[in-house]
Amino acid sequence: MPKQTFFNLPDDKRQTLILAAEKEFSRVPLFEASISNIVKTAGIPRGSFYQYFEDKEDAYLFLLNQQAKARQGNFIALLSKNDGNLFDAITEMYRLILLEIPTQENLEFLKNAFLNMTHKIENIFTKIFSVNESSEKLREISSMINKENLNISDEDDLTHVIQIIMSVTFHNLVEKFAKELTYEQAMSNFKIEMNLLKNGLCKQGI
Repeated sequence: MPKQTFFNLPDDKRQTLILAAEKEFSRVPLFEASISNIVKTAGIPRGSFYQYFEDKEDAYLFLLNQQAKARQGNFIALLSKNDGNLFDAITEMYRLILLEIPTQENLEFLKNAFLNMTHKIENIFTKIFSVNESSEKLREISSMINKENLNISDEDDLTHVIQIIMSVTFHNLVEKFAKELTYEQAMSNFKIEMNLLKNGLCKQGI
């Protein structure tokens, strides 16, 4: 978590530092990233970096958290759009992520994140689905999901269903980057796996 001094920065200076960090973490994975490159791009003394972040991992995890929060908002909106259908919502979200990739400035940033996945990185991305969020946030997501068409008994079952879907989504994103799949290939693979899950987890006739 950044220090309070980071949040006290004027918007333009804070954004300059964020862009500099994104540039470095897009160039190489976290373990190869250089604070020297970040401060050089941002045009600040090296000592100033440590006034804002504990270390480079602190800066990196902050950027990931920002992305996860944005994705969570998208997921909630898609649940509403798809009348609480969990499978339709996640499939559309995956499609939108793929469509964003060719034009996203942080394409390499996402690629480095998924190809160098750690427990900390995975925990941040699970926040999209509120699996590791507070019980209040999880209840909010749960209340939007149409549970009538799912073969589940209680909220614990729903949490496990979400974790399974999340794992499949992560796997497909890693495959997309690792094998450099086209949009069509990545989308086809994801739909096949989602349909298999849907056939097993949804009630017949739904």
